[in-house]
Amino acid sequence: MSTATVTYLGNLRTENKHLKSGDIFHTDAPLDNNGKGEAFSPTDTVATGLANCMLTVMGIKARNLEVDISGA
Repeated sequence: MSTATVTYLGNLRTENKHLKSGDIFHTDAPLDNNGKGEAFSPTDTVATGLANCMLTVMGIKARNLEVDISGA
């Protein structure tokens, strides 16, 4: 089952929608790749996705240990 849709909007921009919540974010090619740099670049989302995954796993372990890592 799909969790998200990605739609190419033209001009090197995409719209990304989370189907369950309806949350939307956009990507834009960076200036050095002929974009406007007005939103996260696709490579930014790869890097932040990895960081989000790592912090979520750390948060699960911290919660099990009753440790607050808010702000990490």
